[in-house]
Amino acid sequence: MATPNLGRLSLSDPNHERLTAVLVGLALGVSALLLGVLTSIGGPLIGFGVLIGAGVALYVLSDLMAGLYLTLIIAALLPFATLPVKIAVTPTLIDCAIGGFIVVYLFQWMTGKRSRPRFVTAHLLIVAFMLFALFSFVAGLGHSSLTTTILREFVELMLIMVFAIILLDVIRDVRTLRRITFAILIVGAVQAVIGIVLVLINPVTAERLLNTLSRFGYPAGGVIRYVEENPSLAERAIGTWVDPNAYGGFLLIVGIIGGAQILSEKPVTGSRWLAVVLLVPVALAMLLTQSRGALVAVAVAAVFFAALRYRWLIPLMIVAGVAFVVLPFTQSYVNRFLQGVNNQDLATQMRFGEYKDALILIGRYPLFGVGFTGAPDRDIYLGVSSTYLTIAGKMGVIGLGLFLLTIAEVFRYGLWRWRTIRRDALLANVWLGYAGALLGAMIGGVFDHFYFNIDFNSVGLMFWLTAGLALVAARLTDST
Repeated sequence: MATPNLGRLSLSDPNHERLTAVLVGLALGVSALLLGVLTSIGGPLIGFGVLIGAGVALYVLSDLMAGLYLTLIIAALLPFATLPVKIAVTPTLIDCAIGGFIVVYLFQWMTGKRSRPRFVTAHLLIVAFMLFALFSFVAGLGHSSLTTTILREFVELMLIMVFAIILLDVIRDVRTLRRITFAILIVGAVQAVIGIVLVLINPVTAERLLNTLSRFGYPAGGVIRYVEENPSLAERAIGTWVDPNAYGGFLLIVGIIGGAQILSEKPVTGSRWLAVVLLVPVALAMLLTQSRGALVAVAVAAVFFAALRYRWLIPLMIVAGVAFVVLPFTQSYVNRFLQGVNNQDLATQMRFGEYKDALILIGRYPLFGVGFTGAPDRDIYLGVSSTYLTIAGKMGVIGLGLFLLTIAEVFRYGLWRWRTIRRDALLANVWLGYAGALLGAMIGGVFDHFYFNIDFNSVGLMFWLTAGLALVAARLTDST
């Protein structure tokens, strides 16, 4: 019997139809077998979760913007979730989303769908910072052993910064940027509502709900947080962000971006009232985190808005500041601020102790730092509540200098184009929101380490995403 010539089969050829039916049946059979195995091993939740995840993954691999939106959703709602199936190196959902996004982007270049890449000077500095981070990482392996977790987290940090660079080439029109900004406000508001609800309900119930995430790599037990870790004091909002200060760092970015839209003539939400509706839960959740650094960062961003565009905000800010000090329901926050300034609370005392130890480490290894895997001396350690001291400890003053130079260039580039940006009602407050949020994150970085801590890369993702979108907004003035 002659074998069919598969190279010449048409869609109407019976042999082609039979071959297609066999392949489809085989694919369905293999899929059903895998689903059955996963269900029997991990239960129906794992089985169907993998099935749904595979469908989402296939869709993302066919649409670059879908990958971007999926990354935003995961970063906001499940920032620390990992794949439910344990393998040698268990990637997080953020790893999968960003990895898929970068793969699709590269495929578009390979297939000729993209040409003439867009880059700015800040991207060269980001690349230089990445290369120096890689140098410090490798150099640090000489005195500390590498674990699969640290390796995965460092690779994730590199992917995040690549992601920030790619954004400028992907987002080439104001309409797309405004849609992404709207999406950030929506997922931020959803996460804020989650955090508020978890604080309002019974702590035991909240603990039980959060413990269900342990199947996806979240901690199990003891997840509810309190002021000074004392259950007799106020509960702190954490949402699904594990740590109240990390949660506050996320909310301050979303809140500042949203605040700029409330002030905008043409907000991305279409209606200014909708922007207010989305911002209210974000502001309330941020207050419930009891994060003093986040509140200071938002105040500085408001001053930034006033200085660049809205001078009438200054008297309102003065009134708001006085009200914050004298209103009865804000007294607990005022007292915490005063305790922090006077070094009277435990958290502040511990923070100052960390600063002292970090300066000792930097003094011993000033140029290149000690890397990301651990400190070489037994009497010092990695871990300090400051983004800048964290970078200096891991990458030395050279790494810190590259970081500061990179962020300074992001601001320089936008401010240089500000006169052109402000004339575009659709673009002005989008850039203003991202620049203000980046400034707020820099202020927040004085008090917390989450913006450059590989254990909390989801916060770092929000930081570099903000920097990348600020560059996009400034660059789009060439297209308007």
